[in-house]
Amino acid sequence: MRILLVEDEVNIKDVVTLNLELEDYEVVSTESGKEALQLFDQQHFDLIVLDVMLPDISGLQVCEVIRLKNKNIPVIIVSAKDTSTDRIAGLKYGADDYLVKPFNLEELLIRVEKLISRAQPERTEDISEYHFGNNYVNLISYAAKGVDGEFQLTKREALLLKLFIERKNEVLSRQQILQVVWGYDVYPSTRTIDNFVLSLRKYFEENPREPQFFHSVRGVGYQFIGG
Repeated sequence: MRILLVEDEVNIKDVVTLNLELEDYEVVSTESGKEALQLFDQQHFDLIVLDVMLPDISGLQVCEVIRLKNKNIPVIIVSAKDTSTDRIAGLKYGADDYLVKPFNLEELLIRVEKLISRAQPERTEDISEYHFGNNYVNLISYAAKGVDGEFQLTKREALLLKLFIERKNEVLSRQQILQVVWGYDVYPSTRTIDNFVLSLRKYFEENPREPQFFHSVRGVGYQFIGG
C-alpha cells in the first residue's frame, strides 16, 4: 500500500513516515501542495495524509482538486485547527477523516488501516486458474491456452494478467499498472505497459485490432473485460 504524505513540518513528516514504514506502507512525502498534486497525477496511491497549512496552497484546496479527480481515494486531514468549523470545512472539501495536531501516532495508524481496508475491493479467494472466452491461464505455473494453442507466459505477463483479472471491469491507469506489477517509484516509459498489453492481445484475442477482452481507455490506460 502506497501513501502520499503532505506535511511541511519536517519533524512531523519524518516521524509519521517512519511509523508508517514500520507498518510496511510505502510512503512518498512532500512539503508542497503543488508538488502533492503533481505526484498524485503521476503515481498511484492508496491513501493521502494531508496537512492543511502548507507554504504554497492550502491543503483544503489540494483535497478539493484530488477529490474532483478521484472520488474514492481515502484522505486524512491533519491540522492544528481544531474548531468544529475547521472540521466541517475539511469534510466539505472531501476529506474522509480529520485528525487534530498534536495527535497520537497509534490513532493515526489505526485510522489509516481502517480507511485503506474500507477502500479496497473485496476479494473472495486468491485466483489460481481463470477462463475467459476460449482462453485459459494458470497463474501459478504460468501455463496458458490462447488462440494458437498452449504456451507459457513469462512471470511479468502472468502478473499483469493476474492484475487485470483481479480488477476485472475496472479502468486502470498505466502508472497504476506499472506500480503494482513492476513496483517502480520513478516510472520509465509507459510504452512498457502498452507493449505488454499488445502481447496479451496477440495471445488471447481472435482479432487483436478489435480486442474483446483487453480494451484501451483513451488518455487513461486499460480495462479488462472477461468472464
